[in-house]
Amino acid sequence: MKNTPFTHKHIELGAKMAEFAGYNMPISYTGINDEHFAVRNSVGVFDVSHMGEFMLKGDGALDLIQRVTSNDASKLTDGKAQYSCLPNDNGGIVDDLLVYCVEANKVYMLVVNASNIEKDWNWISKHNTANVEMHNVSDKTCLLAIQGPNATKALQTLTDMDIMNLKYYTFTKGIFASVDNVLVSATGYTGAGGVEIYFRDENDDANKIWDAIFEAGKSYNIKPIGLGARDTLRLEMGFCLYGNDIDDTTSPLEAGLGWITKFTKDFTSKAIFEKQKADGVERKLVGFEMIDRGIPRHDYLIKDACGNAIGKVCSGTQSPSLNKAIGLGYVAVEHAAIDGDIFIEIRNNLVKAKVAKIPFA
Repeated sequence: MKNTPFTHKHIELGAKMAEFAGYNMPISYTGINDEHFAVRNSVGVFDVSHMGEFMLKGDGALDLIQRVTSNDASKLTDGKAQYSCLPNDNGGIVDDLLVYCVEANKVYMLVVNASNIEKDWNWISKHNTANVEMHNVSDKTCLLAIQGPNATKALQTLTDMDIMNLKYYTFTKGIFASVDNVLVSATGYTGAGGVEIYFRDENDDANKIWDAIFEAGKSYNIKPIGLGARDTLRLEMGFCLYGNDIDDTTSPLEAGLGWITKFTKDFTSKAIFEKQKADGVERKLVGFEMIDRGIPRHDYLIKDACGNAIGKVCSGTQSPSLNKAIGLGYVAVEHAAIDGDIFIEIRNNLVKAKVAKIPFA
């Protein structure tokens, strides 16, 4: 297993550790519910340094991004970021990612999922016919997500950058906690507000920044947060998790990601998605809440009242905020109406649920 520059911090803090995407990662410290509410109500810190970062540079960088991603990166100006996906050749999704415009038409950073770093690199490289300069800086880049309503208040004391007024999906770069070249981005995976910060671990910068953040957040009862609460937080918002809710067999239109699928340019699988948009998809990703008692889990069958299979669960959990079980799953479109009854097969029993609006919380 690989370690991040913060692995020793997690172990010192008594985190429950486990393998995730090849890394030794913290799952929880004081408990998932406690950490979940720390982020929803104040501020928490996630080590997500396992994520992948690619730098694309040169005159052909934008053209390459346009050809391999579904969203329209030509709309990006300096200091703006965009959620997008990498479609494969068959109408599925290689990965979902963030595209950062560092210098329009010249320099971009792509942030990809940890489990897909090699896969994504190979996919983009395959389409790099113009010899765009590409650098995989994943192993050199630290990433901390500081999330929650008090996140920017706590962090503003550590920098002259105006991070409290950063607009959603914009970023800035400067000195943070006396460390230069830190990128601060108004993005995250929790729906609770906050920022994500990217930097290189040089001259013990990882320890400096971690310690400075926790010192600055003391008055807000800042806490380290594990991947367990990261999952409950993202699921309450209905955010997709690659490998669970989207993968090489799901299309962005099926997954409710039509808003990041722009037909004003040419890109991989464009014709397939245009046909899906015109004809309609046969299945759809929906949110659901359990009516009867039971926790939905990945790959549980979703059935109708007669016991006919109509889909599968992708993600499910007990929502700390709602105090009820929730989930995401693909169902046949005729069963996707909000408030419609569906049934989750749990241990050979049909457990009642209803289709719900996303986000849940």
